[in-house]
Amino acid sequence: MIELNRLQKTSGILGNSELIQEVLEMIAQVGPVVITVLITGESGTGKEIVAKAIHKSSKRAHEPMIIVNCGAIPEGIIESELFGHKKGAFTGAGSDRKGYFESADKGTIFLDEIGETPLETQVKLLRVLENGEFIRVGDSNTLHTDVRIIAATNKNLSELVNKGEFRQDLYYRLKTVTIQVPPLRNRIEDLSLFVERFALEFTRSNDIIYRGFMPEAVRIMKQYNWPGNIRELKNFVESILVLERGERITGEMVERKLHPSIESNIYNPLLPVLVGQSTDQAEKDIILRQLFLLRQDVEIIKKIMSNQVLDHDQMQNINDPFKINPDSMEITQNPGKIIHTSAIGDMTLEQLEKEAIKRTLRHFNNNRRAAARSLGMSERTLYRKINDYGIERKIKRKNDT
Repeated sequence: MIELNRLQKTSGILGNSELIQEVLEMIAQVGPVVITVLITGESGTGKEIVAKAIHKSSKRAHEPMIIVNCGAIPEGIIESELFGHKKGAFTGAGSDRKGYFESADKGTIFLDEIGETPLETQVKLLRVLENGEFIRVGDSNTLHTDVRIIAATNKNLSELVNKGEFRQDLYYRLKTVTIQVPPLRNRIEDLSLFVERFALEFTRSNDIIYRGFMPEAVRIMKQYNWPGNIRELKNFVESILVLERGERITGEMVERKLHPSIESNIYNPLLPVLVGQSTDQAEKDIILRQLFLLRQDVEIIKKIMSNQVLDHDQMQNINDPFKINPDSMEITQNPGKIIHTSAIGDMTLEQLEKEAIKRTLRHFNNNRRAAARSLGMSERTLYRKINDYGIERKIKRKNDT
C-alpha cells in the first residue's frame, strides 16, 4: 500500500476508485520488468500518464522516454521519423538523421495510437520488437537499439486484425501485458479530485481567484457522461473558470455550460427527452402530458364546485400539481383515450400549450430552467415558445403584488 501511494504521488495519477487502484497495481508489477506493455482505453482517459508512470517505475527511469503519436505522423514520413534516414534518401533529406528508436536507446519509447500505423510500417515495428534491429530509410546497414516499447490505442486491435488492418503477429507481440484504463464514467467517484486539481492548477497559473465548486455543481457534473473523459473534464473546468471568473461555480452555471453537449446525440443522463424520438414526436408527448394535467385540474374543480369528495390521487395533485402518476401517462395512438373534449372545451392545442407554459413559469417564479425541466423540454425550446406566444411579460412572480 505504501508503494502504491508513493507511485500515485510520483506519477500524478489521481483516484481512489477500485478500477484506478487496479491500474496502479499493474504499473507497480510491470514497471521494473523489461517487457512490452499495451495500454488500452478511450480517448482522453490518461493513457500517456500511465505510460510515463511505467517508465518512472522502471530501471530506465533516468534514461530518455520518447513519446510518438503515430496518428499524427503522415504515412509518407512515418518510417523516417521512427527509424531515421540517410542523406539523399528522398527530396529534402539533406543530412543523416536519427529516428525515434535510435534516440530512445537504453530508454523507453511510447507509441501512442499504435492502431494508426500503416501495415508496411508494422512489419518493421515487429522486427524492432523481436530483436531490436532496424534500418534507416535509404540505408542498407542494420542498426540495433535497446529500447523498451510501450504502446497505446483507443481502438479495438482485435477487430482491426479481423479486418486485415493490423498485423496479427504484431498484435500478439504487443499485448504481452495489457493495461485497461477505465473511462471517467466508470470511476465517477474520482471526479471531485480531478475538478479540484484542474481548478487549482489553472487558477494559480492564470492569477484567477478560485472560490470553489458548489456541491450541487459537482453533483450535476457527476451525472454527465463525459464522452471525452478526463481531457474533456479538464477543458470544461478551465473554460467555466474563465467564463465565471472569480465566482463560486454553482449548479446553474454548470448546467448552462453543459447545455450544448446535452443537446447532442451522445448518450447523456441529463437529456430531457429520449434521443430516439423525433423532435415532433417528443414535443407531441410533452403537449399530451400537459393536456393530461389540465384535464386533471378541470375534474378537480368540477368536484369541488359540486361538493364531491376528492380521491387520494386528486388530493395529491392539489398538494403537488406537477406530480404525475407514471402509470396513467401511457401515450397511445389514440389520444382520445386519455383526453376528452368535454374536459378541455373549445381551446386549441396552441392555447392549451400556452396555458401550460404560463402555469409552469408562475409555479417556479419565472425560473425558466426549472420550468423547462418540469415541462420536459429543453430551455431553447421553452425560450422559443415564450417568444412565439408573447407571454414573457404576462407572467407575474408569486411574491408580486
